[in-house]
Amino acid sequence: MSTYDVIIPAGGRLDEEFSKVVATNSKALIRFDGRTVLERTITAFRESGAVRRIVVVGSTEVCESAEGASADECLREGATGPENIFRGLDYLVEDGSVSDRVLICTCDLPFIDADVVKLFLSLCNENKDFCVPLIAEPDYSEAYPQAEATFVGLRDGVFTTGCLYNVRPEALRKAIHHIDRLFVNRKSKIGMARVLGMRFVLLLLMKRLTIRDVEDKVHELLGCTGQAVADSPPELAYDVDYLEDYHYAMQTFRTMRKTPSMH
Repeated sequence: MSTYDVIIPAGGRLDEEFSKVVATNSKALIRFDGRTVLERTITAFRESGAVRRIVVVGSTEVCESAEGASADECLREGATGPENIFRGLDYLVEDGSVSDRVLICTCDLPFIDADVVKLFLSLCNENKDFCVPLIAEPDYSEAYPQAEATFVGLRDGVFTTGCLYNVRPEALRKAIHHIDRLFVNRKSKIGMARVLGMRFVLLLLMKRLTIRDVEDKVHELLGCTGQAVADSPPELAYDVDYLEDYHYAMQTFRTMRKTPSMH
C-alpha cells in the first residue's frame, strides 16, 4: 500500500439549534461515544498504517483539539472549503516532499475507521488523478436503514458519493479554478447547469448517463482523469449535516454498543 499525506478541512459550522444540542458550533467537535469526529477521523488514518502526515485546517478551537489528537499540523481556516484544502496542500508542499498521493477527508464522518480507509484505498486506481468513492443506494440503505442521503440515478444504478478523496497533488493544483467554480455553484441548479452544460444535466435528469460519462465529464471540466470508485464503503457517505443526522448516528452508536462485534 502507498503512503499518503492527509488534509482534513475542518471548518464546517452548525446552526444555532444544532449547536445548542451538541454544545459546539463546529462539526469537527461533535462528540460520539466520548470522542469528537475529528479525533475519530485522525485515529482512522493513523491506524490504517497508510499515512505519513496529517494536516487539519480549522478554527482555533479545532486546532487545540487536533494537537491533542496526533495531527502533525493544524492551520487556521480560510473563507471556503476549497481554500482550506489548498492551504493544507500548500503547507505539505512547502514543508518538504509531498507524497505522490494526498487524501482529502471531510470532518463530519462519524463512522469512519481504519478498515474503511484501507478498503477504499484498495479499490482506487492510482493511475487516475482523482479517485472519488461511489456508494450504491442498496449498500447505503443496508448500512443505514431509513437514513437520508442524496442519490443520483444513472444507467448503472442509483448512487451517492462519499467524502474521502484520493488525489494526485499536481492534478489538484491544476484544477483549482474549476474546483472553486464548482464550489460556488454547488447549491444552485442553474449555476451547476452552467458549469456542467445543459445537455449533461438533461441526460442526468433522464437517468441516461453512465459512470463512464461522469468520469469523462470530470476529465473535460478539470483536465484530469477521474475514477468513480464503485463498491466504496457506505461509512464514507454518512455525514452529519443536520440535527436529524446527529440523532440517527447517536442511535446507531447505541445499537452498536449493544451488538457484539463479529470482527
